[in-house]
Amino acid sequence: MYSIISIVVSYLLGSISFSYLFGKWIKGIDIRKHGSGNAGATNTLRVLGKGPAIMVLLLDAIKGVVAVLLGQWASPGTEGMWIPVLCGLAAIIGHNWPIYFGFRGGKGIATTIGVMATLCFIPTLIAGLAAIVIIAITRFVSLGSLILTALLPFLLWGMDRPVPILLISILLCIFAIVRHRTNIVKLIQGKENKLGQKRA
Repeated sequence: MYSIISIVVSYLLGSISFSYLFGKWIKGIDIRKHGSGNAGATNTLRVLGKGPAIMVLLLDAIKGVVAVLLGQWASPGTEGMWIPVLCGLAAIIGHNWPIYFGFRGGKGIATTIGVMATLCFIPTLIAGLAAIVIIAITRFVSLGSLILTALLPFLLWGMDRPVPILLISILLCIFAIVRHRTNIVKLIQGKENKLGQKRA
């Protein structure tokens, strides 16, 4: 029972869209109708500025951390890593498809980082550093996000991490590709917006 409740609570926690809330609090706008239309840290940077964007990034990541910790607290020892993994997944699903905001959320990368850093810190750190290098060189946040999620399954497999964590990393890679499909098209066409570039 505690396990089921923890998964539901994780989804509800993940559904809190800080990007949307900051847009309402600071400018009285629905951030999903401005910039790229995404309720995430990158679009918050574009529309609201650096301070709100950093706060959104941190708070979205914290959602993932809290969800996994909740799963670890609630799960019986016999269930191993499955409940923490499912709680983390539920938080990411909540971020991407939030029940409070008409199931229109962000792309889940910050929450993914929070979840995976709590489940497997070293592989996530390596993938995160690689993503930062890519973003610094290309200024494409979307490309860095895709690199991060694509590297994680290989790192986890190479480091022989538990199966539940490997499986969630594969699923989150698929999520990232689906949520970034328009970005992928723009990257191929050379039309993707760079970090710091104002959207027309």
